[in-house]
Formats: sequence, structure tokens, C-alpha cells
Amino acid sequence: MNTKLAPAKRTAFIATLLIGTFSMSISQSSLSTAYPAFMRTFHLGSDTVAWLTTGFMLVMTLMIPVSPWLLHNVPFKRLFQAIEIIFALGTALCVWAPSFTVLMSGRLLEAVAVGVIFPSYQTVLLAITSENQRGSVMGTAGLVMGSALAVGPIISGVLLTWFPWQALFIFFLLVALCVLAASTVTIQSVIPHTPSRLDWVAVILVASFPLLLYTLTVMAKEGLTPRTMLLLIVGLFMAVAFISRELRGKHPMLQLRVFTKGIFTKAVLMTGISYIALIVTTILMPLYFQTYLHVTPLVSGVSLVPAAVMLSIMNPISGRMLDAFGPRRVSVVGMVLIVVGFGLLAILAPHLNLFGAIMLAVCTEVGNAFVMMPAVTAGANDLPAKWLADGTAVTTTCRQLFGSAGVLLATVALTLAQTHLHSVVGGFAVAFGIFAVIGVAGLLLAMTLPGKRNAA
Repeated sequence: MNTKLAPAKRTAFIATLLIGTFSMSISQSSLSTAYPAFMRTFHLGSDTVAWLTTGFMLVMTLMIPVSPWLLHNVPFKRLFQAIEIIFALGTALCVWAPSFTVLMSGRLLEAVAVGVIFPSYQTVLLAITSENQRGSVMGTAGLVMGSALAVGPIISGVLLTWFPWQALFIFFLLVALCVLAASTVTIQSVIPHTPSRLDWVAVILVASFPLLLYTLTVMAKEGLTPRTMLLLIVGLFMAVAFISRELRGKHPMLQLRVFTKGIFTKAVLMTGISYIALIVTTILMPLYFQTYLHVTPLVSGVSLVPAAVMLSIMNPISGRMLDAFGPRRVSVVGMVLIVVGFGLLAILAPHLNLFGAIMLAVCTEVGNAFVMMPAVTAGANDLPAKWLADGTAVTTTCRQLFGSAGVLLATVALTLAQTHLHSVVGGFAVAFGIFAVIGVAGLLLAMTLPGKRNAA
């Protein structure tokens, strides 16, 4: 397969790939704005409507570990077009949706597409880029994907102000169809084709990851109940069985021997820690804004936009720094910002005004920009080319699990601290302090990464 493209073709290839992935990312991040409209249309409660996100995440997590097999068994051009077609069909179902069941079915089809494209786009970008330029390319990808966090709610807010909720899905459908049309010219099959049989037992066992993700989500709301304990035991048993099967197999669906690479393993842990910081910031800060600073939900939502914008802007800068200075310096800078941001939030929680809280949220998210994509890139550089797809799938899956564990820890810490301290702000201070300590663990990992690489 051709992994070296002429500059013009390479630019068109990357643009089509990132626009397609960007639009799918927006569809994931912007839907919560439309929940009230769904509740009115289908006469349902918020818990039921929330399954549009929960179910989406579970199916997406199921598909991520299957993506390496698909990348190596289906020519990438056909795979990318199939992803866009599946996403478009799911979105069309959402536009039509005479019932919540049909709407949910459309969302699950969208999740199948997103679960395959999210790790795949990173693998493809890494495969067509030399090692000494990967930081810049992945930084640009981080800019595009990070922008979705800021742009998604804005797009959905604008459309829902003047149009019914179907307009949101019509927008995604039009983008998907345009990307599909462009892909016939711009997308090429750049991943080596190495056919193998799909291990269906492994596919069944890989359901342990969405099961664990669901269990952690439920535990964050309900605590440790007999039901969540049973789900946790079943999920862990299936996960152990999956890991054992993949390590023993000659042609595993997901190559877990990537963890024999020390830098890759450290990079996965750092990516998980930085993702925890990102998720916790987006969850705890709106709560802090509303319950302690007593601002409206609208002001609370807008207050996170500066952090999301800075995250997007700093991604390509951190990528160029990675190429120039290597992973250690860049990751150390990022982890220091995360530790400082959460540390100051813990110390100053009772005294902050809205502006100060926004600035510290910016600090933690800018730190994330210096860790997330640089860590992914450093981990990929530690792997042989044949394991790139497996490495990105493993990293993406672990990131989802780390994020859910972070939400659970934040919920438990906040609840216990507020119960025992009888203080809302005291609960926030304890929760922020816990994540500052987790950031210190990430900082220690970052300090063990190699310095500047030799040019590839």
C-alpha cells in the first residue's frame, strides 16, 4: 500500500479525514443541548433521553478494539466510505425518527461509525507521517478535534434557537454526504492489507470494556450496590478472559503485546491521566460555577468556552514543540500546568471569583494540550508500524475507561467530602486536591520519558 503521498494529495487526504472525524465528534458533543426538545417531543424523562449519550458511548467503546482488524482487512478507502455511509444512514434515521426507539437506533448506528473512525484516523495520520513530523501533524489533529468541544454546543445552540431538533441531524447528514463525495477522489488505501479471520469469541469478550464503562457510570450515580458489584465482577472476568485469549493467540484481534513497550505503556497512563483532568474539569467546574458561585447554567456553559478554545489553539503548538524538544519536556510542562491548576483550585476554592475560576480551568485544559496528543505520539513512536493500529485502539479504549473512573472518583470524593465537612466548597476543594495528586503521578511518569529523538 502507498503510505507516501504527493504533498497536494496528502493535504487533501488529511483534510477529508479530519473533516469527517470532526463532524462525527461534534455529533457526539453537541447532542445534550437538544435533550429538552427530545423530552418534549417523545414525552420522556431525562434519564431515558440520556441513553442517547450513554448507549452511544457503550457501542463506540465496543467498536474501538475491533478497528485494528478492520484497518488490516479492509482497504482504507472502502472502510472510510463504509464508515461515512453507516454514519449517514444512522443520521438519516435520526432525522426521520417517528419514535424514540428509531432515534436511539440511529444514534447507535452513528456510534458504530464513530467507534471505528476515532482510533483509525490517528493510525492513518501516524502511518503517512515520518516520526520527526508526527508531533506537528497530531497537534493539528488535536486542534481539529479539540475545536469540536467548543464548536459543538455553539452549533447546536444556534440551530436549536431557530429550527426544530431535526435540523441538527440534517446538518450532520449534509456534512457526511459531502465528505463521502470528496472521499472518492481524496482518500487512498494507505494501510498494509494483511487479511485474517475475525475471532468472534474475542468480539464477544471485548464487550467487557463497554460493560465496565457502563458499570463505572452507574456506580457514579448509585454507588456500590449488589447490581453494580455483579456487573463489575462479570466485566472484570470477561476482560481477564479477553486479555488471556489475545496474548495466547497467533493472530489476535487486538495486539496487547504493545504493553511490552515501556514508553508506550507510560504514554497510555499519561494519556489516561490527562483525559481524567479534561473530563473532571468539564464536569466539576460547571458544578462549582453554579452551586458555589451561583451563576446561571448559561453563564456556566459559556465560562468553559475559553478553556476549550485555548485547548484547541495550544494543540498544534505542543505538537511542534514535541518535534523540536522530544516528549519529556513537553509532557512535563503539561503535567505541571495540570497540577498547578488543580492545586490552586483546591487551595483557593473558597476565595475565587468567576474570572479566577475560568483562568484555572484554562490552566488545566492547556496542560491537557501538552500531554494528550504528545503522549499518544510518543507511544506510537515506540511501536513497530504493524502495531500502530492496535496501539491507537488500546490507547483510545483505556482513555474511555480512565475517563469514567475519573468521573466516578470525582462524584465519590465530592459527595463524601461534602457529607463529612458539611461544606459545599470544602467538597470541591478536596476533589480538586485529589486530582492534583493524580496529576503529580502523571508528572513523575512524564519525567521518565526520553528527551529529543533523533530525526527519523
